[in-house]
Amino acid sequence: MDKIEHTTVNTNGVNLHVASIGTGPAVLFLHGFPELWYSWRHQMLALSSLGYKAIAPDLRGYGDSDAPPSPESYSSLHIVGDLVGLIDQLGIDQIFLVGHDWGAVIAWHFCLFRPDRVKALVNMSVPFRPRHPTRKPIETFRALFGDDYYVCRFQAPGEVEEDFATDDTANLLKKFYGGRNSRPPCVSKEIGFKGLKTPELPSWLSEEDLNYFAEKFNQRGFTGGLNYYRALDLTWELTAAWTGVQVKVPTKFIVGDLDITYHIPGAKEYINEGGLKKDVPYLQEVVVMEGVAHFVNQEKAEEVNAHIHDFIKKF
Repeated sequence: MDKIEHTTVNTNGVNLHVASIGTGPAVLFLHGFPELWYSWRHQMLALSSLGYKAIAPDLRGYGDSDAPPSPESYSSLHIVGDLVGLIDQLGIDQIFLVGHDWGAVIAWHFCLFRPDRVKALVNMSVPFRPRHPTRKPIETFRALFGDDYYVCRFQAPGEVEEDFATDDTANLLKKFYGGRNSRPPCVSKEIGFKGLKTPELPSWLSEEDLNYFAEKFNQRGFTGGLNYYRALDLTWELTAAWTGVQVKVPTKFIVGDLDITYHIPGAKEYINEGGLKKDVPYLQEVVVMEGVAHFVNQEKAEEVNAHIHDFIKKF
């Protein structure tokens, strides 16, 4: 870990904190919520030892990167813009792209907007979701799961931050990282996130790891990360021109069978029965990992390292 270099790169009007290690073809890792570059520590060490340059930024809004205050600064076009600017600054023409959770959403959009910059994609947890021509995402989530669904609860600026602030940050993060219930996460305002039962620290996360995440979220707060959810409808509006466009990048998709994303109504069928392949025609492999929950890249680090390497070495 002490060989990982940390730099600041100015791109698209923001400063991004970027962790990197190794030399060779570049692999760009995109983290999710509530996470950091640090979520990719296992993959960075593994891929750099196999002859790749591993690059993992704190995305806009997270960790040691800038966090513009307005949700309107967090559309997928903003975030992909940051990342294209980042690889431009680093003098890299094409990358292997690896995403998880929100990082997967951004990776799908990266491949939609700039397939010329991506050699191949390994995406985890969140499948591609084609843009619905008439229905906004938040409206869809409300109709499916109701107002207590976590994405809906995250919408009002400041509201869920107040809820989070009543809990110890490390304790709160444990609730995110340790969850193994695949039902849609719904949290009423009456109970709040503080009222949720705190699970044991998962075996794949040390106290030291947890404290690293907690320290950064104590410094930065959660607003930057929550703003991605608040910009979902804005991204929908701005990406109207890409309605119906396929993701034409060689792709491998990995998901745990206990992941909440895998249990959204219709998701299993979409992933396994040809829907995803129709929208992502160069999809080459789908891996469903048994007994694995949402944070697949940390929970099953060695297997995921092998899955990434086995795929990208073909290109």
